[in-house]
Amino acid sequence: MSERIAFRMVLNPGQAAEYKRRHDEIWPELSTALREAGVSDYTIWLDPETNYLFATLVRADDHTMDALPQTEVNRRWWDFMADIMQYNDGNEPLVVPLRKVFHLE
Repeated sequence: MSERIAFRMVLNPGQAAEYKRRHDEIWPELSTALREAGVSDYTIWLDPETNYLFATLVRADDHTMDALPQTEVNRRWWDFMADIMQYNDGNEPLVVPLRKVFHLE
């Protein structure tokens, strides 16, 4: 059975339009890598008051998301996005996992 996960990231102030533009033009090879890793139904929202990005995605039971950071295309994307988002010391987006507290089907 698949699993939906959620996480939060932080966009730098004034970068909402650029963030959207870059994602509107997401690289096909990155989309392919995500799908091959078992990722689907990936959505990102922005809270313009806090610059928080809220993301959810569905991952397959046999997902390989943990290997994505080691792929060339993922590293290139993170390098591409580093100027508009908050990153950690490992040059990766600062991601805060979120815990599900309610779900209505």
